[in-house]
Amino acid sequence: MQKVPESSHRMDDQVREKLTQVEKAFEDTLAKLTDNQILSNQDRYREVTQRHAELKPIVGAYRRYLEAETEKAEAAELLTDEDDADMVAYLSGLASDLSTELEELEASLRVMLVPKDPDDDKDVIVEIRSAAGGDEAALWADDLHRMYERFAERMGWKFETINASVSDGGGLKEGTFSIKGHGAYARFKFEAGPHRVQRVPNTESQGRIHTSMATVAVLPEVEAVEVEIHENDLEIDTFRATGPGGQSVNTTDSAVRITHKPTGIVVTCQDEKSQLQNKVKAMRVLRARLYQAQMAEQLGERASARKSQIGTGDRSEKIRTYNFKENRVTDHRIGLTLHSLSDILAGDLDRFHEALMTNEAAERLAEVE
Repeated sequence: MQKVPESSHRMDDQVREKLTQVEKAFEDTLAKLTDNQILSNQDRYREVTQRHAELKPIVGAYRRYLEAETEKAEAAELLTDEDDADMVAYLSGLASDLSTELEELEASLRVMLVPKDPDDDKDVIVEIRSAAGGDEAALWADDLHRMYERFAERMGWKFETINASVSDGGGLKEGTFSIKGHGAYARFKFEAGPHRVQRVPNTESQGRIHTSMATVAVLPEVEAVEVEIHENDLEIDTFRATGPGGQSVNTTDSAVRITHKPTGIVVTCQDEKSQLQNKVKAMRVLRARLYQAQMAEQLGERASARKSQIGTGDRSEKIRTYNFKENRVTDHRIGLTLHSLSDILAGDLDRFHEALMTNEAAERLAEVE
């Protein structure tokens, strides 16, 4: 008779109870997906299928956990009555492997149970502004714009220009863009902040490396019903769209500037030829900014969120540094450096985002434990 190997592993009762509730909710979604009333309601059906997709990986991992728990108990029971040396070695190894798997599954399940950012599934509005560095900063802002457009293409998302102001040197002074796709905010939120570039400008004859900066703000896009805007709170001005150097590029007053008087938020849009289209786009940006301001007020941790994203634009501030000479990109929030600058500028942001998502999950887990 062999002694069963001791194991200190045991899932916390509260975690187990929560997982049981999740499994029940998952079964409920399966039942609803066969309900004719839900099948005939497109919005309700989309809501249920999305919930089903969110719960499925958690339930799959939990069911495997229960299977492994049963397999380990069976191995332990067989081991108590086993005298054959080879079988004892096999069962002991199996029990040890299952203990390791159980610990890993529980760690994963704890992360899965952490409430995610409620805005993660939303579309996004991205604002890019050139900061310290003059014309070179504007060129860098345009590089970031192209990087995000390529990233959106890789993800199968729709990238749309809302407003763009071009510098005299051909760069981007400031631009506002929307990205539509499931989970866009979950990825793009990690791009918010100052981005620093270190490279030799084309106009630099001595080969000296210049440091420039562009800032990025990321806002979840919201529906009209999520933010209440009163018409009498708005001041709407129209003017002729202008290009580099201030010259008029339109013969009609198609550009729109909307000021939200209670907050002082100002949004300008001149990218479309139609005044109505520009107004619609400007209202989308205004809703996003007001939504974020409301969330900042309701949730203390988001206070001054947009200001903290943008920063001052000083060269000493940065969330990420792109060094052309060394083919290096460093994300300073997690200390991750990748030597694949061209791939990253071509929209390959996956490794950064995966590391940042893992870090975010760990931080959220620490908050709830």
